Amino acid sequence: MLAVDGGGTRSRFAQVVGPARISKEHGPANASTDFDGAARCVAEGIAALAKQAGTPVEALYPVPAFVGLAGLFGAKTQQKFREKLPLTRVHYDDDRRAAVRGALGPGDGFVAHAGTGSFFARQRDGAVTFSGGWGSILGDEASAYWLGRRALAAVLRHVDGRVPCPGLAQEVLGALRHAEGIVAFARGATPEDVAAFAQTVTALARAGDPMGRKLVLDGAASIAQDLDRLGWQTGQAICLTGGLAPQYAPFLPAPKRAALAPPQARPIDGALALAQQIREDANSGS
Repeated sequence: MLAVDGGGTRSRFAQVVGPARISKEHGPANASTDFDGAARCVAEGIAALAKQAGTPVEALYPVPAFVGLAGLFGAKTQQKFREKLPLTRVHYDDDRRAAVRGALGPGDGFVAHAGTGSFFARQRDGAVTFSGGWGSILGDEASAYWLGRRALAAVLRHVDGRVPCPGLAQEVLGALRHAEGIVAFARGATPEDVAAFAQTVTALARAGDPMGRKLVLDGAASIAQDLDRLGWQTGQAICLTGGLAPQYAPFLPAPKRAALAPPQARPIDGALALAQQIREDANSGS
């Protein structure tokens, strides 16, 4: 079996042959922001797996595979990606499904994912319903990009004298020097560049900084609202996944804090489970 979990910051690859598992990491694979770069990343990662296993890369092409990539939405885009690579028993999808399967296994529950981007999901009786995950321009509420962008905007308002945020301003201006530096940075920054400021915000929030707390509480409220829209009810398990989402845990409403459960496994493990399902479906003729 072969699995790929491609994200905006880095990608993970795994191959299972019998009891042995081989894993590799590679660069970003976001099909929305860099389609050709994502295809190259997947090809290079698969080649690296084959090299580590000591087999020709062609030997992996017919292996049951699940490839989940950030931004790989819609049948047309997935078909276009399929034409880029020679895998023959593969299911292409965006990266959300593997993250949900990794976090919840086959069981019921909810996922709030916040890394560079974000999404929310409910899994019930094997069916998955998604909300969000539409990218930094039109969505990704509570993501690290969303939080970093709001922090930079708050500092510009502070410079204008419209809102006070001295702690946040000190951190951001220490990195970017002045307001013009913030504007110049934002003009050429990638989502990952902007997302890097989210850690500054969450650290300030934990220390009690008023603006840091406000921004993080806004993100936590967005998470709570999306989970409610997906039908969450008291006591149902919630997994916070991604690099940022666990930072929101202390700021969630008490009933949701009480429902938090650790993810069962990582997205790459979820991708392997989905690849296993592809193999079982093929063997059963379904």
